[in-house]
Amino acid sequence: QVQLVESGGGLVQAGSSLRLSCAASGRTITRYAMGWFRQGPGKEREFVAAISRSGGSTNYADSVKGRFTISRDNAKNSVYLQMNSLKPEDTAVYYCAADTEGLGGSYSRWYDYWGQGTQVTVSS
Repeated sequence: QVQLVESGGGLVQAGSSLRLSCAASGRTITRYAMGWFRQGPGKEREFVAAISRSGGSTNYADSVKGRFTISRDNAKNSVYLQMNSLKPEDTAVYYCAADTEGLGGSYSRWYDYWGQGTQVTVSS
């Protein structure tokens, strides 16, 4: 079992930046692809970004491309999401997820472990 705990969310103004962290415990995530998803109010959960096992390959939703950066530190068993130029439409609960098959795609059903989420609220 892998436990994932997100942190770093908060209330910020449009144009600001936040850095989300996801700390894993229970097992090393070195062999897992990792992803970030979000669920806004009244919306379905949607893909944000994913990163390969080594960190050498990343994938982003079009809505965040150029503004968000996913990274990982396998030595710290952690994954990060740097969010710049935040917009009100980025308001959501952000979830970290682990894909044990290492595919790192945009489909939530590919991910086996999920954190509890951290709230990000962007005011206009």
